[in-house]
Amino acid sequence: MNIVTLTLNPAFDLHCFAENFQPFHENLARITALDAGGKGINISRALAVSGVPNVAVAVLGRDNGDLFRRALKEDGIDYREITVEGRIRENMTLHTDHAPETRISFAGFSADDRLIEKVERELDGLLEAGDILTFTGRLPEGVGIARVKRMLKTYGDQGVRIVLDSRSFEKSDLIEVRPWLIKPNEEEIRIYADDRVEDFQEAKRAAQTLRSAGIENVMISLGGRGAILCCAEGCYVAYAPKIEVVSTVGAGDSAIGGFCAAATAGATYADMLRHAVAYGSAACMTEGTRPPCAKHVRDLLSVIVSEKL
Repeated sequence: MNIVTLTLNPAFDLHCFAENFQPFHENLARITALDAGGKGINISRALAVSGVPNVAVAVLGRDNGDLFRRALKEDGIDYREITVEGRIRENMTLHTDHAPETRISFAGFSADDRLIEKVERELDGLLEAGDILTFTGRLPEGVGIARVKRMLKTYGDQGVRIVLDSRSFEKSDLIEVRPWLIKPNEEEIRIYADDRVEDFQEAKRAAQTLRSAGIENVMISLGGRGAILCCAEGCYVAYAPKIEVVSTVGAGDSAIGGFCAAATAGATYADMLRHAVAYGSAACMTEGTRPPCAKHVRDLLSVIVSEKL
């Protein structure tokens, strides 16, 4: 059983720290991390660190692709690339004293629907029934969502398990594709539910609604409180452990990685959720978008429990 991550719109994740940051003034900052990222790449990196085999398929801009390739190789990621004209986008996260992170995203390359044909040619040699394909992150400018949905539905019809985590997809798109797994966070589930989602019971109702619409597994991340999973066996909750949070960037991607890793190992639904929370929590203990430490994951798994909700 293979795990393939697909990243159409990767990014360089630049993290910097400014002491005593003052808006509307010049601030001196130091770069603390520069990583090759994008949601699918983050998933692959989290899996690779824990020794879970996977293949990352990524679209790289020709202008700055060399640096991205070098970073992937340094991180030991098995990857396939599709090259387009233009530049891989950059995301900057500004950290400062006693204040939330500030994120700025810059535009990257643009493409069109012909890109999806190239992606399909690459994926056709990697996927078969029972494999997992993660489609995460926003679409590049110029790529139509209808063409992407057609691709995902085709693979789903072939028995590939589709994981979908993209803000380019509205609720109606999710229902049309009928993925194997979605992982909305607190903000996203409020949009899908068109209502408040403040606690586990409200998250459970929202997840059950999505599952009744044809989405097989709905995992909702509730940040520092933990996560719930609605699946064929019912609904489970796993509470997040107490940790020292260094950075939350990429934690949701790592949670998806944990869920998929457990699924390929034949775990129960309850253990899939436990692994998701362990990977996501461990990712919060590392700087920037660095992957969760395998030891942290193991340690957290020893204390995280999953129970019926």
